Amino acid sequence: MSITVNLPSVLAAHAGGARTIEANGRTLGEAVADLATRFPALGPRLRDKDGKPYPFVVFYVNDEDVRFRGGFGAPVQDGDEVTVIPAIAGG
Repeated sequence: MSITVNLPSVLAAHAGGARTIEANGRTLGEAVADLATRFPALGPRLRDKDGKPYPFVVFYVNDEDVRFRGGFGAPVQDGDEVTVIPAIAGG
């Protein structure tokens, strides 16, 4: 299954500058693993060393926060759109 992943510019820099990329998987976790394999510099910014999501990186599937849909276990379907929002700190 092919889904579209939208990255903010801070993460796109780790995916060859692409703000929109395609990923494959039946779950969000599988799609993130696909991205981590294809873009090794991006993987550690999306998930921890055990493959679990960071609490400060939020994923939305079709505008729904996946924290309420099973996290990385959330199912994705062909044509779904994932948006990645990392927390920004500073002052």
